Amino acid sequence: MNVETMLGLVAGATTSIAVVPQVARAYRTKRVHDISIWQPVILVCGMILWLAYGVIIGDIPLIVANSFSIACNGILIAMKFLYRGDDNAVNRDYALRQTTQPEDL
Repeated sequence: MNVETMLGLVAGATTSIAVVPQVARAYRTKRVHDISIWQPVILVCGMILWLAYGVIIGDIPLIVANSFSIACNGILIAMKFLYRGDDNAVNRDYALRQTTQPEDL
């Protein structure tokens, strides 16, 4: 493996794992209210174009990095829709705690 390919794989891995903490947090907390739907959607569109470009030129680092990133951001998009009802329940609970006085308990 040449230096350019290795550099591309390391760069792709580094940028691809950037979304993993957000996916893990959303999965763990089931809260996605603060995540904009548009950021991962636009990012996935761009990554699909990069993936297509990588396939056309046969660049393994582009193909691997963008495939992984598309999958992670796709999961984040799916969780945004799956957990949106849970966000409302959490917000109601928080609002209830804020309006309830200690003497009311």
